Amino acid sequence: MLNDRSSLLAYLNTRRSGRPREMVAPGPSADQLDAILAIAARTPDHGKLAPWRFVIVETDQRQALAELLLQALPEHDPEAGPSHVAKAEEFAHNAPTLVVAISSPVQPHKIPLWEQELSAGAAAMNLLHAVHAHGFVGGWITGWAAYSPRVTRSFCRDGERIAGFMFIGTPGRELEERPRPDLDQIVERWMPFKD
Repeated sequence: MLNDRSSLLAYLNTRRSGRPREMVAPGPSADQLDAILAIAARTPDHGKLAPWRFVIVETDQRQALAELLLQALPEHDPEAGPSHVAKAEEFAHNAPTLVVAISSPVQPHKIPLWEQELSAGAAAMNLLHAVHAHGFVGGWITGWAAYSPRVTRSFCRDGERIAGFMFIGTPGRELEERPRPDLDQIVERWMPFKD
């Protein structure tokens, strides 16, 4: 069973994101979403800077997001056709709940930018864990919209970047496992060099 919440280890061994286009209602209530975001904020943060923040896109704001994406699409892809337009429209309306995770580094600061960006990624991952712990499914999506200057201006302040669109809901169908890396390919033992 994927996202097995019978124990913390069971969950970590079976965690699986959902596809936003397949998510259905219900999503988290306002109180549940507040609890999810509080857990997301409990993340490694060298310097206690909180170099991230979250922007909730309410249900009644989804069409405005769709319109923003449709304005940004030709800037991203001047040859975008009807299928691209439909996909951008669909993206804005996926899943019952949408939170945009923002990397918001404190600059200048003695804590390196890279560490602050890693903390933003950890906060986004904690958000996914909290979503699943509350019995929902989440999906962390970037795509062209996360890098669009027009979309970025709509969500971000100077020096910020979109870390991801975090879609939250209930699985519309059973989740399927995906291939995972072979540990032999990603783990090695360090061997010190001798001069």
